[in-house]
Amino acid sequence: MTHPLKILGVIAEYDGPAALLGAAKRVHEAGYTDFDCHSPFPIHGMDQAMGLRRSALGWVVGLMAAAGVLGAVVLQWWTSSVDYKFLISGKPFFSFQAYVPITFGLGVLLAALSAVLGMFHFNRLPRLNHPVFTSEHFKKVSTDGFFVSIEATDSKFDARETSAFLQTIGATHVELLQS
Repeated sequence: MTHPLKILGVIAEYDGPAALLGAAKRVHEAGYTDFDCHSPFPIHGMDQAMGLRRSALGWVVGLMAAAGVLGAVVLQWWTSSVDYKFLISGKPFFSFQAYVPITFGLGVLLAALSAVLGMFHFNRLPRLNHPVFTSEHFKKVSTDGFFVSIEATDSKFDARETSAFLQTIGATHVELLQS
């Protein structure tokens, strides 16, 4: 007994970066929301063409760096001014100049860790398999391929209509992704 193939989406190939940028803009204007663009290098203006908002990663990194700085200052203040007061050469208990290296180091450490973990979270990684990996044409995305993929989970997705739409906006090759 054979199982019917499930349609996971559609992928379309374009001639170059300008064609891909134009296609991304047209796909977004057509109302598709669950789509992605794939190219061997970053294309300036792609985020705007796809209608993507700015990432929240910068805010996360900034807040975690501030938390690291605040945590380092509070920890050093507590240990030297409250918990273990030890007078050395008449130095004040709260000598913030001596706190700078630890404060800087902890701020950078928390910012770097939150950048890496936040990137994984916001990019939904690790994702070991994706429907586009089943396409033979998609293998050239790392060298000279420019693709738009639309997921079947998109509310506007219809296999025939979406394929025809991608063809009308300049796709050189359109392929259904099936499992």
